[in-house]
Amino acid sequence: MNEKKRKVKLVVISDVHLGTYGCHAKELLRYLKSIKTEMLVLNGDIIDIWQFKKHYWPKSHMKVIKYLIGLATKGTKVYYVTGNHDETLRKFAGMQMGGLEIVNNISLELNGQKIWIFHGDVFDVIMKNSKWLAKLGAVSYDALIVLNVFINYISKLVGRGKVSLSKKIKDNVKTALKYINNFEETAAALAIHKEYNCIVCGHIHHPEMREIKDLKGNSIMYLNSGDWIENLTALEYNKGDWKIYYYNNDLALHNQESEDESSNSLEDMNNKEIFKRMIRDFQN
Repeated sequence: MNEKKRKVKLVVISDVHLGTYGCHAKELLRYLKSIKTEMLVLNGDIIDIWQFKKHYWPKSHMKVIKYLIGLATKGTKVYYVTGNHDETLRKFAGMQMGGLEIVNNISLELNGQKIWIFHGDVFDVIMKNSKWLAKLGAVSYDALIVLNVFINYISKLVGRGKVSLSKKIKDNVKTALKYINNFEETAAALAIHKEYNCIVCGHIHHPEMREIKDLKGNSIMYLNSGDWIENLTALEYNKGDWKIYYYNNDLALHNQESEDESSNSLEDMNNKEIFKRMIRDFQN
């Protein structure tokens, strides 16, 4: 079993993309099991509903869902903020099931600071103008992740380090689209206009924490939780301070072997059995 869990007041994760090949579900579950948090915000694109048609849903992905629901039934307040890849859930905004609530955005006050949390796809030029292109890009991105796994396997055999094809491509695309799609400044400007002190987004798979000023000199703290495809990051708020958590820098957790589990554990159950236990949790 895990040693004593690390206490965190608020955790924000986004862009897990359960249901895709690039999702690091096992690492995410290991992280979630290592902390005890009062509030967990799932800030969009947790389940990749766009790509459900390929019927890729490993047991490790179902175990993440099971664990999240378990948290919501055992005292943790869990907000599921809708994103673009799980936009189907937006029609259920406002619905509550135990400690789990589906929302489109959240306004919080922490230590006297007004915090605005939402996924951020509303600021994406591609999403607003060419949704079909965004979906095509999502499929291509997932295929690139699979190709990257193969390339890194070969690279390891010849004694070379890992490479990230998708990161290189995204960096180039972001440079080309900078003049029309300045996501961070746009989000910050709107939050300043609404008189927030801090804005928390996801969507662009780029973990960030920095102060942004508008043309009038007004400033706001901009935060982005990154993703669990390439960066494996989360935002943590505790004792009045924010920080970006990097799974790959957590050596104790990163090198931790999978926990031994009994024959009645989730490890030995199929997705149908896990689903039945999820339903049972909500009924109790």
